[in-house]
Amino acid sequence: MFHPFRQAKILITGGLGFIGSNLAIALVKKQAIVTIVDNLTPNQGGNLFNINPIKNDVTVRNFDIRDTAAMEQLVKNKDYIFHLARQTDHVLSQKDPFPDIDINIRGTTIILEACKKHNPHVKFIYTGTRGQYGKAITLPVSEDAPTNPRGIYEVTNLTAEKIVQIYHDIHGIRSVMLRLTNIYGPRAQMKHNHFGVVNWFIRLALDQTPIPVFGDGLLQRDFIYIDDATNAILKTAASENCYGEVLNIGKEKAETFLHLAKTIVKLSKNASYTFAPFSKERASQEPGHFASDITKIHRLTGWRPKTTLTTGLVKTLNYYKKYRTYYW
Repeated sequence: MFHPFRQAKILITGGLGFIGSNLAIALVKKQAIVTIVDNLTPNQGGNLFNINPIKNDVTVRNFDIRDTAAMEQLVKNKDYIFHLARQTDHVLSQKDPFPDIDINIRGTTIILEACKKHNPHVKFIYTGTRGQYGKAITLPVSEDAPTNPRGIYEVTNLTAEKIVQIYHDIHGIRSVMLRLTNIYGPRAQMKHNHFGVVNWFIRLALDQTPIPVFGDGLLQRDFIYIDDATNAILKTAASENCYGEVLNIGKEKAETFLHLAKTIVKLSKNASYTFAPFSKERASQEPGHFASDITKIHRLTGWRPKTTLTTGLVKTLNYYKKYRTYYW
């Protein structure tokens, strides 16, 4: 049987973060040779403990993706690059747009230029966000839906995606462009609520602090467990049919925030929730209900999410109960 990642040389940018570290663990299990690059910017989710199970099996390089010389060296001889490094703090992006512009757009372009010069045959997997769509017109949202992002973070992700597409079309850097939805699970940052709403609800439950459910709680999202997301990313990277394509990673069945909060409360001891009004900042960027049309990725790879919300929440709660000292 052909295993595309066995002994493959792989670079993961932002590999000490939530998705990157879970991806690194999955790739090491598949016998890949993994290099992680992460500059451990405070409050962005990078955490050396995230790779504790594989710390002796990967190479970690502490560089910024805007370091041109470093990127030109790191991309050499790699078979795959999974690009996850970016500025992820939505609150910061509202206060100061320039880190998003510099890191998410310029940083991505620096890596692509390095590939063009030193490794044009690499396979490049870019991970964007469902926020690139903005307000949904119909549900579930397909890849052909209009893109009208409501925040600087989402705009810079969409711009970076367009640049990746250009390097695929014009310069031959074979690329997959992914739009990920609301992912939760082990190894996400738990220090603040600027991103990662499901994990933040879990922290509040474990701290016995009431979970704030905004509005009437009936706002819908397609919450997806990290193992399902990681599996989807790897399936797209392994499929030649996915290169040059924009693909959703999410769920077609959305669930309400009220249901999410009630489920977490049910699974946790001494947890509770309360209704709260939207803040001015949250209301200004709130895109409304969202669910992902995953027809395309299923057709090209056979992927569908398998983890139920309850199962994923139990696994996440158990992880942070055991390792909270490394995340609080």
